[in-house]
Amino acid sequence: MNQEEAQTRMKELEQQIAELPVGSITRKTVNGKIYFYQRWSENGKRREKYIPLDEVDVFREQIEHRKTLEQEIKALRRGLPKVKKAELLNFITNVRTGNTLRTFADAVSCYQKRECFQQLHDYVYGETRDKVFILYGLRRTGKTTMIRQIFADMAEDELAKAAFIQITAKDTLADVNKDLKTLEQKGFRYVFLDEVTLMEDFIEGAALFSDVFAACGMKIVLSGTDSLGFLFTEDEQLYDRCVMLHTTFIPYREFESVLGIHGIDEYIRYGGTMSLGGVHYNETSTFASKESADEYVDTAIARNIQHSLRCYQYEGHFRHLHDLYEKDELTSAINRVVEDINHRFTLEVLTRNFKSHDLGISANNLRRDRQNPTDILDRVDMDTVTENLRKLLEIRNQAEQTVKLDRTHVREIREYLELLDLTQEIDVLHLPDVNEKGSRTVIAQPGLRYAQAGALIHSLLLDETFSALSLAERNAVQERVLNEIKGRMMEDIVLLETKLANPKKQVFVLQFPVGEFDMVVFDPGAGCCQIYEIKHSAEAVPQQIRHLIDEKKCEQTKHRYGPITGKYVLYRGKEQVVQDVQYRNVETYLREIKDKK
Repeated sequence: MNQEEAQTRMKELEQQIAELPVGSITRKTVNGKIYFYQRWSENGKRREKYIPLDEVDVFREQIEHRKTLEQEIKALRRGLPKVKKAELLNFITNVRTGNTLRTFADAVSCYQKRECFQQLHDYVYGETRDKVFILYGLRRTGKTTMIRQIFADMAEDELAKAAFIQITAKDTLADVNKDLKTLEQKGFRYVFLDEVTLMEDFIEGAALFSDVFAACGMKIVLSGTDSLGFLFTEDEQLYDRCVMLHTTFIPYREFESVLGIHGIDEYIRYGGTMSLGGVHYNETSTFASKESADEYVDTAIARNIQHSLRCYQYEGHFRHLHDLYEKDELTSAINRVVEDINHRFTLEVLTRNFKSHDLGISANNLRRDRQNPTDILDRVDMDTVTENLRKLLEIRNQAEQTVKLDRTHVREIREYLELLDLTQEIDVLHLPDVNEKGSRTVIAQPGLRYAQAGALIHSLLLDETFSALSLAERNAVQERVLNEIKGRMMEDIVLLETKLANPKKQVFVLQFPVGEFDMVVFDPGAGCCQIYEIKHSAEAVPQQIRHLIDEKKCEQTKHRYGPITGKYVLYRGKEQVVQDVQYRNVETYLREIKDKK
């Protein structure tokens, strides 16, 4: 049996062993009766569990079988080459090699892999030469986990040639260069450097990795959270000498398949990172509260941008943001822009959905039925709500700022947010006036938007309009508003994922003087389009298709975008057809959307 076959057999044995009981069987006599127990050690403590009499024989066979398999694994391991030990080598930086990598990888060996893992795998084992692999993205999007999964899948002889370098802020490119030369001399082939952008001189000297070490046959993987720094490097030092993999965007299908969490509402509330773990994830999620969401914006986004600009071209690329940086207000300004994007979205939802004429409620009814929670939102003082929101977000007003945050500042900050793949613009087009155009800003991490939108709801309920309402009524208001926010967020999620999955097509919102199509997918090559309504409801009702079957809207759309090849309602219910309109379950749609690429 060769090494590869032995490694494969060991993995098979490990899977079989994991399904068999551990420990041994012990017998106790109590009041003249014999009882059997499973006995094992766990965290230094002895554990026991009762075994029913009719299961003892089967249990004993399973334990004996486990011992036989364990002996087979030991025999296979003795026949494999010994792995180099890190302590025999002298390193300046924090380098892991040998058996420490196996330990490092053990904790993630049972995790599901992200779809983009295959790209990393193909680079490590493929024919690519003279290029480094850049694995970048915002915090908690699975970068280090994918590296550990590569180690977990490595055969022993491959692991013997692998090294992991954990970079810290005190490390320099010269230090790393010396350690890479040591690894090269010892025959190491696979080198992974994590948080490499923490080095102050990385952006200006990154060509070292491709021109020296990758060119000599090493597979170099660079990872880190400083996404903007990698983009600057790719544009200059590593131009045409790197393979880029961005992990920031996590679509619904991966939220479901990798984390094992199902439901569009759960994705709306917590989607955007891979840190949930699948158990009590709503308690420890990055976006479980506004405080944790704000901390993420500050550390993963705002400081990311500031660190990159500080290290790039010796601080020569701040553009108009340099005055904010000099006054130590750049991080605050970035936070403010992100919050403003999310809260403008929420205010837009409130304005669109909670005006009394939209709900079909007259002013007389509002006065007559003041205790109906459905009507409460029409009596809200929106000016007060906006002021409460400003206080809640702790945004410095103009008197508190030493530098004014003008339109140029906002525009440049938004450009960097787009480079980080945090935001995407969705076109909003109009008919019959084709010259009128707008856009909708979508946040790629829905949990972040929902957490900050929830803070606005809290502010809303602090308004004096609600002081006379009971707890039950306030809860009814909160639930109604949050459902409207979820509905609009579901629209944005569908628009974003459809746009990303169809790069050769145009995906947009199409508005008319009265009403709109929530999504149009226009194929310029084929000269046709599909039209969609997107509803958060789980029920099919006639009102949902009224725009899709409106002859005037459809004729205007055909004239501009060609034949309509499909009319759809995406919602949370079961699949069905109503008046030639296909109702599709939104989770099924998002699960299958990758096939459209």
